[in-house]
Parts: sequence; structure tokens; C-alpha cells
Amino acid sequence: MTPNRKNHFMHINSNGDASFRPVLSRKAGAASTELEMATRPRASVPRAETWNLTRVFSSDAAWERTYKQWLNEFEHISEYKGKLHDADTLAAWLSFESDLTRRAERLILYAYLKMTEDVTNPKYQDFRGRMQTSFIQLRKLTSFVTPELLALSNAKWNRLVSSPCLQTWQVHLARVRRMKPHTLGAQEEKLIAATGDMAGTASHAFSMLNDSDLTFKPVRDAKGVERPLTSGTFQTFLHAPNRDVRKQAFFNLYEGYDQHQNTLAALLAGSIKKDVFYARAKNFPTVLDASLFSDEIPHTVYNNLIAAIRRTLPTLYRYYEIRRKRLRLRNIHFYDANTPLIPTTQKLYPWEAGVQLVLQALQPLGKEYIRTLQKGLTTERWCDRYENKNKQSGAFSYPSYDASPYLMLNYTPELLDSVFTLAHEAGHSMHSWYSAKSQLYQYYDYPIFLAEIASTFNEELLSAMLLEQARDPLERANLLCREIDAIRATIFRQAMFSEFERQSHEIIEQGGTLTAVTFRQLYRALLEEWFGPNFTIDAELELECFRIPHFYRPYYVYQYATGLSAAMTLALRVRSGGEKERQEYFELLTGGCAAAPLEILARAGVDMTRPDAIDAAMTRFAELVDELESTLQKVK
Repeated sequence: MTPNRKNHFMHINSNGDASFRPVLSRKAGAASTELEMATRPRASVPRAETWNLTRVFSSDAAWERTYKQWLNEFEHISEYKGKLHDADTLAAWLSFESDLTRRAERLILYAYLKMTEDVTNPKYQDFRGRMQTSFIQLRKLTSFVTPELLALSNAKWNRLVSSPCLQTWQVHLARVRRMKPHTLGAQEEKLIAATGDMAGTASHAFSMLNDSDLTFKPVRDAKGVERPLTSGTFQTFLHAPNRDVRKQAFFNLYEGYDQHQNTLAALLAGSIKKDVFYARAKNFPTVLDASLFSDEIPHTVYNNLIAAIRRTLPTLYRYYEIRRKRLRLRNIHFYDANTPLIPTTQKLYPWEAGVQLVLQALQPLGKEYIRTLQKGLTTERWCDRYENKNKQSGAFSYPSYDASPYLMLNYTPELLDSVFTLAHEAGHSMHSWYSAKSQLYQYYDYPIFLAEIASTFNEELLSAMLLEQARDPLERANLLCREIDAIRATIFRQAMFSEFERQSHEIIEQGGTLTAVTFRQLYRALLEEWFGPNFTIDAELELECFRIPHFYRPYYVYQYATGLSAAMTLALRVRSGGEKERQEYFELLTGGCAAAPLEILARAGVDMTRPDAIDAAMTRFAELVDELESTLQKVK
């Protein structure tokens, strides 16, 4: 069996990518301008604004020592080969493997987080690279395990797993047995394992190009001051009231992608071909089948999602028309889709204020939740807060069983969305904290399908609190816009991305080819459908498909849409219910992967095999659009 896959959970913005905002911090000791924040070297970032990784390793030297000790353990793997039919030996192996992967989690956690601080730092590139290579080696060395277990007859298997020494491994072993139709012989599995390092080349190359090597022309703001354009600052520019600034940022950014479109197309096509190869090698009909299999998600969940959202597209078109009229535009373009509809006095949300706002919104989750999160975001320093030069774009939470559930942000006080991102990633981290506290190591690593519920649940509580407190029509209109745009980004856009994934994978599965031209044609057709007949699609927007990092993880993004749909239902249950509903929600937070995700979600109160939760989210979207339209009539 291969090492457990540990996920870090990334927050998406209205473009559906992992980039977010830069920061303008006015607290003592922090940079005072956006330019300074975006370009300051990592060494100049105040300690209090960074995460405390000494909880993982006290130093790079400590990491090196543990890494060498971990590698030395590999020599004992062969001692178990051919002996796993014995219950005591199998129990010993499972314990040994669990210890290996648990130590590996700490090693890769440290290497990855250090690398994200400055993606150009060669030391941590090396740390991460060595871990990736070592995982490949470990996969090869352990490739005998699953074929050996699956070679047992049903009778022998049943006798084996009924042994008392294997009781804590029952769910794990049942999942191993379920893989029988998709497991090859020992030699073939060893060969597949050996391809792992090569298989990550396209994704790694895209990451280095997107986060480091791509450069863009600067943007002149409304005062004529030249500002740097990065993946992070792009989102700030798209929120600018001045249309010329938004338009300039849009075209400058995509000019950079246009210059590399053939390379980017080759990387994405290569990644899709890799997906198809592995699916076929493992006897899955399609990549979609392979992607849904491990979490036991039926096709109906995926199909219900897209069908239900497509039925609501006319309401989305109506929202874009409201936006066009309010902005007094002849034609609405993508760079008009995120700017505030109502000019307001800029309100700052410094870090401390943002934390307190989130904690206030999450009060329905109880004292332990609030107390733990407050310490994590303050004294225990779970979070790396702000942008610095060459820091990875976006935001994520990285789970850990033995250390803190770390968060990476690129927080900016000017935008309320930064507070929502904080709430989102805090949801992931607290999910990890409760799961690690409640489950054995082998069952704490919850799947992405559940992860995106815990994060967007927190956003729903924050949005509901702010709407309850809003009395001024202007403030309420802005909050309604934010809620609408969150649904648009997390449900509508991700469903469109899911269709793009399915269509692009089907082209390769059916023997076709994908080039820059075919990618752009495919993506444009979807843009025209999902944005509607009255939305102007610039040719440059076709290039957006080349800048979405999620496309390098097949069929990942649909879970954002299912997650928010479920979260909207659960948040309403918790807010309007009592202790029973709160405790049912904690079934999700504490469940880890000790059961199938649909079963854990059902215990929390949502049945995702039915379209009910998605239909409810779409009904709520229509209600929000209706209320926005009526509220705007009260705002001059």
C-alpha cells in the first residue's frame, strides 16, 4: 500500500484560481504600501506575521536528521514480503507503515510550507524534491503489499481480517479489498509506482512558470501611479472602481499568458494524458470513474450538480444584466464582473479585527471551537498572513496529525473578501484539528469532498451574521453582492470548470488531441454558455483555462460546488436549530475518513445522492438576486 495522500486545501477566488489579494498593512512594523508588501524579501517579514514551524521541526538540521532516519527505515520493508497472510505479521506491517507515513507527513509538511514562503528558494525546492523522490521509492518498495493481500481467496481474506489484532484496521482493509478490480500484479504495480516522479512534471513546471517565471506589464492606477501586476494584485485591480484600471490589468495579465500559450497548452494536455494513462492502467473506464472511486461517489452526484446549476443559468444571466445596468455599461466584460456595484468609503479590516469578526460569526460552534481557533490565529501562530516577494499565491490550509493545522494567506485589510478567506481556511484547519483529535492516524485524513463543506460553512456563518447586522441599504446591497459572487465563484464557475475537465478528458479518452487552439475553442464555447448571450467574451479570456492550477488535479473542482451547496444547508440547520443540529454537524468535523464521505455527510444532515441541497442553494441564489435588485432601487 502506498503512503497516505495528505492534501492542502486551497481557496478559490472569483476567477476560480488559487491567487488572492496582496496586503496593505498599517500596523507597526509592517510594510505601508502594496508595492513594499509584494516585493519585500522573506527575511524582512516580522516574526509575528509568520507561522511557527518549530512545532514541526526546530530547524533545517533537525529536518535533515529525521529525513535520514526515515530513509533508513526503508530497509526493513522487505522483511514483510510474502508474509502478510499471517494476521500478526499483517498487523505489525500496518503499524510499521503507519509510522512511516506519519513521520513522512511531518517531513513533507515542513518542506512544502518552507518552499511556499519563497518558491525560488533552492534549499526548500531540494527538500520537497527529495521527499517526492523518496515517496516514489517508498511506493516501489511497498508495491508488493496490495497485490499480495488481494491474491488471497475470499475465505482466507475473511479469516484473516476477523483476527482481533486487526480490529482497528477493518475500514482500512475493506478499502484495500475494494481495490481488487483495479490492482495489477506485483511487477506491474512496481512499474506504475516508478512513474510517479515523472508524472508530476507537468504540474510542477506549470507551478514554477505560473508562480515565478511569468511576468506582466505593470498597471497605472487611477492616479497614474505605476503598480506591479502579479497573480495576487490582479484580483485587487479587478475590484478597482476605475474601469480603465480593470481593463488594463485584464489585458496586461493575459498578454503574459498569451506569450506562453503553446507551452501552457502542452503542459495541460500532458497532465490530462497522464490522467488517462493511469485510469486505463488501473482498469477504470474513464478518468472520472477513477477520480470518484476512492471516495465512493456515484456519477449521479456529479451529474445532479451540473444539471441543477444549468437550470439556474437564466438567473445568473439576470444578475449580470443587473450589474451592467447599475454600472451604466453598454457591454459587460469579465473585468466588470467583480468591481463593487456601489462605491463605498474604504473600510479596513486589519488582521486583529478580521480575526475577531470571524470568531464572532462562529459563536454557534461552541466555546471549544472558538477558544482553539483564537489561540491558533494569535499566540500559537498557525497562520502565515501576508504576501512577500516570491511567496506562493493563493491561500490554503495544510492538515497535520502531530503539528498545527497551518494556514497560508495573502491577507489584505482593504477587502472584506480577505476576512472571508480567513474564515474559509480556518474552517479547513479546525476540521483538521477535530479530526486529528477524534480519530486514529489512519482515519483522520478526511477527503476533499468533505473538506470544502467545513470551509464554506464558516463563510456562510460570517455572511449570515453580517447580513443580520446590516441596516443601511447601501451596506446590505454590498453584502448581498458578496454572497451572490461567492455562489457564482464557488458553485457556478466550478461547475463550468467541471464541464471543461470532462470535455477535455473525453477528447483524449476518445483518441483526440489538445492544442492551444482546441483548448481555447472548447473553453470559449463554455464561457458563452455560462456567461450568457449578453455578456461580451474577449478573446483573451479563452486563455483563462491555462492559469487554473486545479486542472492539474483531475475532477477536483466539482467538490467546491457540492461543498458549498451542502454547507449552505448545514449552516442554516445549525443557525436555526439547537444542540442536536450542532452535534450532528460535529459528526462531519470529527469523522475523518472512518466512513465513506456520503455516509458522514448524511449523519450531519445532508443527503448528496439527491439534488435537494444543490436545488436549495440555487433557490437561495435566486432569492439573493431578487433582494439585490429591490435593494438597489433604494440606493441612489
